[in-house]
Amino acid sequence: MGEQWIQPPEWSWNVKTDEPAYVHQWVGQLKDTKENPDLLVYGAPISRSSISVSGASLYPTEFRRMWKGFATYNLDEDIDLTGLKVADAGDVLMHTTDILLSHRRIQEATAFLVSAYPDTITSMIGGDHSTTACAVRGIKEAFPEDRIGVLQLDTHLDVRDPSELGPANGTPIRQLVDSSTVRGEDVFNIGLHGYFNAKSLIDYAKQHSIQMITLKNARKAGFAQTVQVALARLSEKVDRVYVTVDMDVLDISVAPGVPASTPGGLSTAELFESLMEIGKHPSVRHIDFVCLDPTKDSAVSETVKTGVYAWLQFLTGLTYRVK
Repeated sequence: MGEQWIQPPEWSWNVKTDEPAYVHQWVGQLKDTKENPDLLVYGAPISRSSISVSGASLYPTEFRRMWKGFATYNLDEDIDLTGLKVADAGDVLMHTTDILLSHRRIQEATAFLVSAYPDTITSMIGGDHSTTACAVRGIKEAFPEDRIGVLQLDTHLDVRDPSELGPANGTPIRQLVDSSTVRGEDVFNIGLHGYFNAKSLIDYAKQHSIQMITLKNARKAGFAQTVQVALARLSEKVDRVYVTVDMDVLDISVAPGVPASTPGGLSTAELFESLMEIGKHPSVRHIDFVCLDPTKDSAVSETVKTGVYAWLQFLTGLTYRVK
């Protein structure tokens, strides 16, 4: 049913070659892929559901356009990513004005993709953070007996009340917990800091046993090590882990192109190291990258470039799983 909502990506800048050296030469369309891919990427280009003004709907296109600047070879790890089979399903077709309909399409498209490719890792490119609730519901629809854990890298808890705001980007975790799609104790939020979460939201998180790990405490233990511990704890009790990376977890100095940029956030090095570990972990079956607004970037597109680099770090980690 969800297949009808997936439209092919724009491929005018992609040139497939037998020996790809750059990402745009390597990733092919899903419809042209003969074998089940190791990873399937798809876009959810919506930002009308953002509380703050956002152009995050433009990110899936800019994400793919930036592929030309990245080689498939990772010098630091001495790994060529072309050993992975990566396919692009395209973007979920959004309704021009109907947010709820667009959200249902994301849910249905995700359910279709994870059902059709049950052994494939899925990677959604948002879009604002409301898309995460849609994707997780789609996975639950496809695998109703599975217990889903969420690892969230974020400055915010995203547990604001949807009865007041609608299904906005500040509400996805609360949507999932209140609907019993995910248990509060199975949500680990790492990267919280500063003055960006009202006490009432902290109270809600405590009441529902959401695991809150501040950036300060994560840095004391080592950020990547904290992520490893969270994944280990989740994997003991859930059937699959969904990772959501809100790009506003990064410090404003390195990532101005997000709708809710803040000082005091994560460094790119911390994010990149963590995503390598996330990619390696066998319980991680799904990941998204959300809340990146290309319209707020500078002329050098530093945030979009960081987003692509982050995604490639996850893929580098994934290569250790499929060797």
